Amino acid sequence: MALLLAGITAWFVVHLFPAASPASRENIVLKLGENAYKGIFSLLILAALVLIVFGWKSSVPRTIYIPPLTPGPLPSTMVFVAFVLFFSSQFRTYAKRILRHPQMAGTLLWAAAHLLTNGDSRSLALFGGMAVWALLEIVLCNRRDGPRKELPAASLKFDLAALFVGAAAWALVGHFHIRLFGVAPL
Repeated sequence: MALLLAGITAWFVVHLFPAASPASRENIVLKLGENAYKGIFSLLILAALVLIVFGWKSSVPRTIYIPPLTPGPLPSTMVFVAFVLFFSSQFRTYAKRILRHPQMAGTLLWAAAHLLTNGDSRSLALFGGMAVWALLEIVLCNRRDGPRKELPAASLKFDLAALFVGAAAWALVGHFHIRLFGVAPL
């Protein structure tokens, strides 16, 4: 469990740093350059993901609570919507105009679906941790960015693109879910 918690902590620190301390981020970018900063950021996120994966596989789950749902249509639909929201943040979508942080909203929905179907210690650490991170990210980004600015016009074609890409990613993850994670989502 220590590796899993270390990975989640690294994920938190690396992701929250730019929003929590924008001046420090800018100082690092001035010293290293934008590309070097992005490279280091990416390597640290990759290291966090490696720790999370190895931590997940090496930890022995203990039951913490009885989940109210089993894998099935409702949690799968929640994850589907989460994927679409995640990709909506990459385009000029109506979803992005309605939700200030569709990627974080998608992360919250993804985490909630998993917490509703998994009641063990490592699931609580990972999915609960990611939910807390998404909430903190929303708060810190809102504080850093101030009042919401007017967004460029949205286009239904971008919402359809996000829907298509999100559906494809959801289907791909769903297809390999049992091989990757040992659990069938449906």
